[in-house]
Amino acid sequence: MTRVLLLIPDRTYRTADFMAAAADLGVDVVVGSRDVSPLAATGDGRFVQVPLDDAAEAARVVGSFATELPLDAVVGVDDGSTLAAAASSAALGLPANSVNAVAASLDKAEARRRFAAAGLPTPFHRVWSAAADPEEVATTPGLPVVVKPVDLSGSRGVIRADTPDELAAAFARVSAIVSSPDVCPPGSEPQRIIVEEYIPGVEVAVEGLLRGGKLEVLAVFDKPDPLEGPFFEETIYVTPSRMSAADQTRVTATVARACAALGLTEGPVHGEVRLNGRGAWILEVAARSIGGLCARTLRFGAGLTLEELIIRHAAGLPLDDASLRREEVASGVMMLPIRAAGRLVEVPGQDEARAVPGIVGLTITIPRGRDPLPEGDRYLGFLFARADSPAAVEQALREATALLEVVVA
Repeated sequence: MTRVLLLIPDRTYRTADFMAAAADLGVDVVVGSRDVSPLAATGDGRFVQVPLDDAAEAARVVGSFATELPLDAVVGVDDGSTLAAAASSAALGLPANSVNAVAASLDKAEARRRFAAAGLPTPFHRVWSAAADPEEVATTPGLPVVVKPVDLSGSRGVIRADTPDELAAAFARVSAIVSSPDVCPPGSEPQRIIVEEYIPGVEVAVEGLLRGGKLEVLAVFDKPDPLEGPFFEETIYVTPSRMSAADQTRVTATVARACAALGLTEGPVHGEVRLNGRGAWILEVAARSIGGLCARTLRFGAGLTLEELIIRHAAGLPLDDASLRREEVASGVMMLPIRAAGRLVEVPGQDEARAVPGIVGLTITIPRGRDPLPEGDRYLGFLFARADSPAAVEQALREATALLEVVVA
């Protein structure tokens, strides 16, 4: 039987969906994680403790484990495990992205350097230590700019600044985020901070699967809400895209070039692109699939989920062109934001939201009674819709979201 090791980071929404995909495929699963958790246990309790924050040590542990129980694939299910998965795959001689390529995708500064070397439109940028003086950073020319950590996802700590005072304040705020214990464990150095030129334009996302260096485009998502700052909180994703065929080709070609520039060759990728009169600007390419629970918007040939496609590819199971073709119905997701700090009391209006035509699911991901985490670390939940057209999907998501009330104490 095909055996797959799923490397599951501490903070992910996706454990259950990957486990379900493996079960549907009849794949033997081993879970690798830093700590045992209720969702990190397979049916027969097969589990290996893997230090996901140390790729070299993770590879050693996985290699030792595989001498007793051979593995056909190692899959990092989300941010926090992709580098360990690449190192472990290399140690086992399994087809996968190189450690160097994955590391570059996780470092926005290094990615920018490689994009520029490949001739891709790349914003002016400068990298700073988190300990830099905000007043010195505020002298950066070329405002407006965007301040962001070199390695955080979900738009966490991404802030636009239009004036020197705003830049100093934004840098201080991002410095506090990257120096916080949940991002920077005791004894480690805070990650660097990048200050880069703000790129105006329409932002879209591309979901793809690399096979032998070739990008198979699985979906192009529109982001109907303008992402102009000062914060860049993700809200609505809708597919198929309503952009022209020519613009979609420009966008997907840019993502393919960006993958090659980073050296990525195998597995899922999630690209973010801004399109304007100056070209298609790659914001980032992550060596993983779309985050949160957003993958639930996608279904492919014979009803396959995105997680099933990822496992099939990693394990070398049959995967033909029909399997990679997204269903024709339009679909989308609203990532419900946290509007205020405090303890979540309740979310009234859920039944009414679910009753809106086109809404097919609503999941609240922060338990009642828990303090919503600040600075974009978690979403309140995810709202899903399906309809005959992208416009109908967007309308359903907006209508249902308006019916939800978030009560925070």
